[in-house]
Amino acid sequence: MRTDNGSVRNFIISVYFVLIVVAVLLATVFQSFDAISDGSLYVFFGTLVVAVIIHGIARFFEYDSDGPNLIIINRGLLLSDYLNYREHKIEIEKKKVLGFKIKRFYVYNQLVVLYSDRHDKQHKARFNVTLVKRRKLRYIRQSLSKIIKENKKTK
Repeated sequence: MRTDNGSVRNFIISVYFVLIVVAVLLATVFQSFDAISDGSLYVFFGTLVVAVIIHGIARFFEYDSDGPNLIIINRGLLLSDYLNYREHKIEIEKKKVLGFKIKRFYVYNQLVVLYSDRHDKQHKARFNVTLVKRRKLRYIRQSLSKIIKENKKTK
């Protein structure tokens, strides 16, 4: 099964654009009033904090379980075509997958995959799945459950 969340790229770019427009608009509104002189500084820092939070959450996710290997990729949405600075990728054999868990926080969702390497040492890989739709998360959960069930059957 192959799936990704490529459809959210335009939405995130729109959110960044709206943040920039709102920050500029509010900064000019606050500067026009003499009563609130430090207001533009608060708007700047508030917008910066929101932009950092969105930048941390906005990640591209790709899942591929076709073939003998399981491939999971996480990378940044902005500038990922030119700079590959936030990529996290694992490619493991399906028989090495030991377990998984989807953790849900208030504004952040995480997929944790437990797998073993060739020396039978266990590792955890964490992936940001915040912008993956619920339906696709359900398919990923079913696929990983099927892989784990097959692994237990062969042991």
